[in-house]
Amino acid sequence: MTWVWLLLAILAEVAGTLCLRAADGLRRRLWLIPVVVGYLAAFTFLAMSLAEGMPIGVAYGLWTATGIVLVALSARVIWRDAITPRTLVGMAVIIVGVMLVEMG
Repeated sequence: MTWVWLLLAILAEVAGTLCLRAADGLRRRLWLIPVVVGYLAAFTFLAMSLAEGMPIGVAYGLWTATGIVLVALSARVIWRDAITPRTLVGMAVIIVGVMLVEMG
């Protein structure tokens, strides 16, 4: 179940972050409700993953790296945010860095 909890933590955090963008700062305040719910769910699921025995370095590394990539790609699809070659290189560096940490 550790991996299921981690996957749910990642998805909840990505959803919360995308809703934060949809809130347009504080102009669209109703979007702040799913932001709070998403982040609370993300931390709850992350805590459950850790309680099941997943090492924090693995959990946090995968959570953040996957979240960064999913948010960037989702923002590209939803809001047409730019993804430049430099952005792609940055995502690759993050992924490789997390993989090195996990293997080391």
